[in-house]
Amino acid sequence: MSKYLILIFQDEAAAQPSGDSVSANYRAFMEKHAGALRGGVALENPATATSIRRDESGESIVTDGPFAESKEALGGTFLIEAADLDEALAIAREVPAGIGVEVRPVRVVS
Repeated sequence: MSKYLILIFQDEAAAQPSGDSVSANYRAFMEKHAGALRGGVALENPATATSIRRDESGESIVTDGPFAESKEALGGTFLIEAADLDEALAIAREVPAGIGVEVRPVRVVS
């Protein structure tokens, strides 16, 4: 079995306000795929981000806001375990995301 990260993208303007509740759609998705889920997080609004960049000399520059400006924002992730990419994509197709998702294999580092 391999691990995959599902990156959930949403329209930044439609981002949900902070809160502890999980929508019924996401709750149903998590219950259906409980056997494959290894973790997941919902992220706060991109306006709450702080970015660290390095300048040409290698010095760190800290700024308020997301690393990349975009209409689409990373809203959260799910870490899943699947037999192969096809199975991971089948699970990812069911994520109730507004814009869409990206599926990436997790690299095994030794």
